[in-house]
Amino acid sequence: MATIYETLRADIITAMKARDSIATTALRTADAAIKRAEMDTNKPIDDALVITTIRKAVKNLADANTEFAKGGRADLVAANDVEIKLLGKYLPAGLEPAKLEALIVEAIAATGAQSKKEMGKVIAALKQRPEAALIDFGAASKLIQAKLP
Repeated sequence: MATIYETLRADIITAMKARDSIATTALRTADAAIKRAEMDTNKPIDDALVITTIRKAVKNLADANTEFAKGGRADLVAANDVEIKLLGKYLPAGLEPAKLEALIVEAIAATGAQSKKEMGKVIAALKQRPEAALIDFGAASKLIQAKLP
C-alpha cells in the first residue's frame, strides 16, 4: 500500500495532467511544506511527518479563514475551504467525540490531575497513547479545561 506522501505526489501529477491549477498549487504547497519539515526535523518523510505537516497547514488555513471572514473576504474564505477539503483527504479520520472524552477521563485519572495547572500532564499522557495520531489536541485541550477545576 502506498504511503500518504506517495499518494500526495501521485495526486500532484494527476492534477497537473488535468490542468487543475487550484489542486496543483495546493498539493505542491503541501509537498514543499513536508520537504521543509523533513529538513527541519532531520527525519525521513513518513506518514507521521506528513500528517503532522498537513494538520498544521489545515489549521493555518482555518485560522486565516477566521481573519478573512472578519475582513469580509468571502472569496478568500471559499478558496481556503477548497484547499482545506483537498488536504483533508490525506488526514486520518479523527476520534469520535465520545472516544476522545473517554481517553481524557482515563488520562486525568491516570495522572491524578486536580487543576488546570496540571493540564500538561494530561496532554503528555494522551500523547503516549497509541491513538495519539488521531487526537485533535485543540479539541482535547478544551475538553480537559472543561473537566478540570
